[in-house]
Amino acid sequence: MKNVTIACLTLTAALSLGLAQAQVGHDLKDAGHDTADATKTAAHDTAHGTKVAAHDTAHGTRVATHKTVHGTKRAAHATAHGTSVAAHDTVHGTKVAAKDTAHGTENVGDKIAGKPATH
Repeated sequence: MKNVTIACLTLTAALSLGLAQAQVGHDLKDAGHDTADATKTAAHDTAHGTKVAAHDTAHGTRVATHKTVHGTKRAAHATAHGTSVAAHDTVHGTKVAAKDTAHGTENVGDKIAGKPATH
């Protein structure tokens, strides 16, 4: 009976060990599948994020280009206007200075000739 009990215990231990090994193998297989699924999900999310970032970058570039063109046109217009105003002011200032110079020259000529000064 002692031998039968030992044999039963040995058989039970061997079966338990076999079942435990089968369970470990199944757990490893499940872990492998979970890892593969996680890798595929991460790759998909990365690809999607890259597409979104590329789209946003292209949009931002188009907006920046449009704003740069608009700003350049406004600056050119303002420069042209400023140049026009400056030219007008220069012409006016030159005319006033010429008139003042002529008047001053006339007064000096009158003083040389002995005529009274006129203002």
